[in-house]
Amino acid sequence: MLVARSIALFLAAAVLEIGGAWFVWQGVREHRGWLWIGLGVAALGAYGFVATLQPDAAFGRILAAYGGVFVAGSLAWGMALDGYRPDRFDVLGALICLLGVAVIMYAPRTPCT
Repeated sequence: MLVARSIALFLAAAVLEIGGAWFVWQGVREHRGWLWIGLGVAALGAYGFVATLQPDAAFGRILAAYGGVFVAGSLAWGMALDGYRPDRFDVLGALICLLGVAVIMYAPRTPCT
């Protein structure tokens, strides 16, 4: 149950952070205006909040693992919204990152004594 919650929170954080950055990008680089920038800033703020809801209390572990989710999510976002087509090295790199997420977050640990 905790793993499913953690994964859902990582996915929500990725949508908010990547989406927020994309909205800012669209507002500035594609000249869509301040409304887009404002939506991006709001989404980025919400991302910061969602990241705190992870069941694990170790900030460094959460942010390190989230980095892998961000990498894979960014490629997926680019495919879905910008027509980006990753090559095999993009895909391999994203899979390696997601493997890292699994090791960092969900590997069995013994308590330190």
